Amino acid sequence: MRNRVTQLFNIEYPIIQAGMIWCSGWKLATAVSNAGGLGLIGSGSMYPDVLREHIQKAKAATKRPFGVNVPLLYPDIDKHMNIILEEGVNVVFTSAGNPKTWTKLLKEKGIIVVHVISSVKFAVKSQEAGVDAVVAEGFEAGGHNGAEETTTMCLVPMVRDAVTIPLLAAGGIGSGRSMLAAMSLGADGVQVGTRFAASVESSLHENFKQKIREAGEGDTKLTLKQIVPVRLIKNKFYEQVQAAEERGASVEELKELLGRGRAKRGMFEGDLDEGELEIGQIAASIKDIKPASEILKDIWNEFLKVKSDICSKDF
Repeated sequence: MRNRVTQLFNIEYPIIQAGMIWCSGWKLATAVSNAGGLGLIGSGSMYPDVLREHIQKAKAATKRPFGVNVPLLYPDIDKHMNIILEEGVNVVFTSAGNPKTWTKLLKEKGIIVVHVISSVKFAVKSQEAGVDAVVAEGFEAGGHNGAEETTTMCLVPMVRDAVTIPLLAAGGIGSGRSMLAAMSLGADGVQVGTRFAASVESSLHENFKQKIREAGEGDTKLTLKQIVPVRLIKNKFYEQVQAAEERGASVEELKELLGRGRAKRGMFEGDLDEGELEIGQIAASIKDIKPASEILKDIWNEFLKVKSDICSKDF
């Protein structure tokens, strides 16, 4: 397929693997890129020297385009951006912050810049900041989420009507059917997180991967809304957060409960009780762990089949 997304990134399929913390290292990113999509290294859980190592390993493992996702709230953001420039990364996805802060500099260096948003307001601001594309991420997505709680099906067409730049849909997308639905709503491509989190190359702990396979409908919940809304699998830690919120805990109390390293503890180290288990609603539909290349081809082949089936129907 040749469209605005495949042309922008010089890739075969308009499928981007989300840059997720504790999950998206160089192995996952290059597996997706080598299969014809765009893989992203998730820098949010990496110290600067670790990010450099992953970029260098990715450059050695693929000749195809890949990128880095950078949460703009990261404390060492300057160091991360300097490493990205020094290592010659060509694609940067930014999130969780003001796109005006870094877009101009990155664009001046010839880097393709994409910003992740969860509202029409910030989609417009991102276009005004000069980004090349936006990711419209709906309420269904895992990890940090928008305070508006707008679903992907509502958000994508509203963003499409508001901006002219290429649009990627995210949140609840992990199959060819959902990809076709997103593109029917106006997206030029999709960003897939949870389905790639449950891949062989994902750096999630095996305990967490198994937990994703066991997840059912309603097993994830958006919480910590007083700090930064985040979607988690319900576990002991989640119950502690819920109890604190129900008794009216202050922001300071919630931050103390969250502490440091909760996400690493759950996602990377496999503590399913006390760890923060960030994942999307679509986890309920995932029943296997596959190589990333198979996941991408499954999504694409189902997309083509469902598209053909719909076109052949007599409505």
